[in-house]
Amino acid sequence: MIEVTEATATAGALDRLSNEGVSIWLDDLSRRRIASGNLAELVATKNVVGVTTNPSIFQAAIGSGEGYEEQLADLAVRGVTVDEAVRMMTTADVRSAADILHSVYTATGGRDGRVSIEVDPRLAHRTAATIAEAKQLAWLVDRPNVMIKIPATRAGLPAITEVIGLGISVNVTLIFWLERYREVIDAYLAGLEKAAAKGLDLSTIHSVASFFVSRVDAEIDKRLTVLGTDAALALKGRAALANARLAYAAYEEVFAGDRWTALSGAGANKQRPLWASTGVKDPAYKDTLYVDDLVAPGTVNTMPEATLNATADHGDITGDTVTGGYAQAHADLAAVEALGISYDEVVTRLEDEGVAKFAVAWQDLLDAVTKSLMSKGVDAE
Repeated sequence: MIEVTEATATAGALDRLSNEGVSIWLDDLSRRRIASGNLAELVATKNVVGVTTNPSIFQAAIGSGEGYEEQLADLAVRGVTVDEAVRMMTTADVRSAADILHSVYTATGGRDGRVSIEVDPRLAHRTAATIAEAKQLAWLVDRPNVMIKIPATRAGLPAITEVIGLGISVNVTLIFWLERYREVIDAYLAGLEKAAAKGLDLSTIHSVASFFVSRVDAEIDKRLTVLGTDAALALKGRAALANARLAYAAYEEVFAGDRWTALSGAGANKQRPLWASTGVKDPAYKDTLYVDDLVAPGTVNTMPEATLNATADHGDITGDTVTGGYAQAHADLAAVEALGISYDEVVTRLEDEGVAKFAVAWQDLLDAVTKSLMSKGVDAE
């Protein structure tokens, strides 16, 4: 925790968050945000040092059509497939965002200044296809500060190892449970070992592990509400924070072990925990809950713009709010289990739903682009 001085006491919440060792990334991207200068402004004025995207974000951006008209018309004239059109538009946005953040990437030695793009979510249960897609995306974006997002499904784990082993930086997404998180770290370390065996420079490989937060509370709170007892209701809003804090405990443990020590000596970078899904879903909770209460050094918090603005306005950043809470975190999850709510069942459901939701969003995007291409193709003729 930083020393509280007069200067830090009067610093803005975003400055205090950054000073605590938390990297602030924006969980959104669109052609309009890039072209208007908004992204560059957030980097300059709101401590944003990275960007994450996902199929839902691109569905909202490209589905609106705003800013994509000229490219869509060109793609229609060329007669490209809808899959190619979507990839051309999404990678163009990521490439532009990567250029905006390149100075941050350089200044932080590659730690930040990162822009993430996800493999096709329909490939989440196909290892070889995920690996091939990750390689293709890295080639298409062609920027050193891109991160390829790979879901933490059972099939995704060996893909993470192979892609890291190729020297490609990876953002592992859709992590909901502690056991899977440990498997993700293991997949990353195995990838580093593969890269080292090939003689690659480990210092150029970076990774984050996106541990989802608010969705855990949304699912468990729903079940606690059904139970309706005083004991159940007292646990609402506690499970997600407990889950994330214990993930950080696992991070501290593994990255202090002998296996990591050997890789660190070869120049490797730790795989940082990234708090994802940090927008509060229950209006009864403070809108900066998953920022204020998940402050720990060496983490990333990727926020939708509403959460970023709320944090800037009234975030309560008082120092490390993670490492001193492990005992309470264990107690909170144990109390949830004692009420008959299965942790394993909840997190398995959330992983399945997460993959399914992104696949639906991707299909909606494909459908919207199909209609646009057909319309513009007719006009072009």
